[in-house]
Amino acid sequence: MTPAVVTIPARRGQAARLRAGQRIKIINTHGTQVVDAWAFNARDATEWMSMEASRAWFMRLAAAVGDTFITNQRRPILTLIEDTSGCPHDTLMAPCDGPRYALLGVQGPHDNCRDNLHAALAAVGVTIPATPPSLNLFMNIPWTADGRLAWGEPVSAPGSHVVFRAEMDLVIAFSACPQDILPINGRTGRTTEAHFSID
Repeated sequence: MTPAVVTIPARRGQAARLRAGQRIKIINTHGTQVVDAWAFNARDATEWMSMEASRAWFMRLAAAVGDTFITNQRRPILTLIEDTSGCPHDTLMAPCDGPRYALLGVQGPHDNCRDNLHAALAAVGVTIPATPPSLNLFMNIPWTADGRLAWGEPVSAPGSHVVFRAEMDLVIAFSACPQDILPINGRTGRTTEAHFSID
């Protein structure tokens, strides 16, 4: 049976539950959309996928195929098992939020990944006390030998994807990032939907 494909609406969030051993495929449908991702222990949402702990575990700024992300309790949660994106998915940048857009000169409310995360979790009956750092799928943040970072434009082709294996029963959440001030979703300022499937 072909797995059902779920839409992550443009500028919005979506969450799902996975059992240990299941696989989830995240598709960059149009090739230009960053998808912020989080994962939480299904039995205790205060245990979440940690970017800081994961970098210390696999000793890279970005995961390679075969690398396992770990939680803030240093336990395996997601393993990257396939990647056709050609992009070193960012583990450094914080998810966007209202104050971030204010710093970028936006007056008034703006769609953001922090709000998308909490709304997506609420829809599956989960609340969390804080906003963990996100794994920024398809986000191109080049770095140099002297430690400088840049806001790169998308490099993933339309339809490219990543596949993760769940290492515990978990809740996974996504935000189709609504960033339209910086060029991370392309210079046009256009943000789009993305998709995922679970098997």
